[in-house]
Amino acid sequence: MRFLLITLKVTYVLDTPPPNEKGDEESVDRTRLRQKWDNDDYICMGHILNGISDALFDAYQSEASEKQLWDKLEVRYMVEDASNKKFLVCHFNNYKMVDNRSVMEQLHELERILNTFKQYGLKMDEVIVVSLVIDKLPPSWRDTKKTLKHKKEDMSLEDLGNHLRIKEDYHKQ
Repeated sequence: MRFLLITLKVTYVLDTPPPNEKGDEESVDRTRLRQKWDNDDYICMGHILNGISDALFDAYQSEASEKQLWDKLEVRYMVEDASNKKFLVCHFNNYKMVDNRSVMEQLHELERILNTFKQYGLKMDEVIVVSLVIDKLPPSWRDTKKTLKHKKEDMSLEDLGNHLRIKEDYHKQ
């Protein structure tokens, strides 16, 4: 959402107060500046409300300004908390690969979860990650699991991905 607002060049209304009204002696430039700010405020509010779900729309549509709306949404949904981290770790730990789907497709799902770890500042040693991913291979890959577990040298996640891609292509043939 912030990217869209930056692209539209309206994010400044989230950080700057509206221009002051000066009564009768207001200049044409000040009037234009205030009208531009009001228009950008309206655009910003409309795009934020348009980008949220219907249930959230009903809850937040009555906010007085886009600044209040943005702050409330940011506090509620963008603040990093321990429960999100725990959920991510739990999601990764409980992930099970299955035989009826492509191993590479499932590996990409795990990589997406691991990339989310980085966004939250969670770090995990790559050797441990590779070992955990090998343990998650589907039951029909039992021999590959055993072979990979008994390798002497450490393997990167990228190396594991290449190895699994080759194995999967071989299995398909």
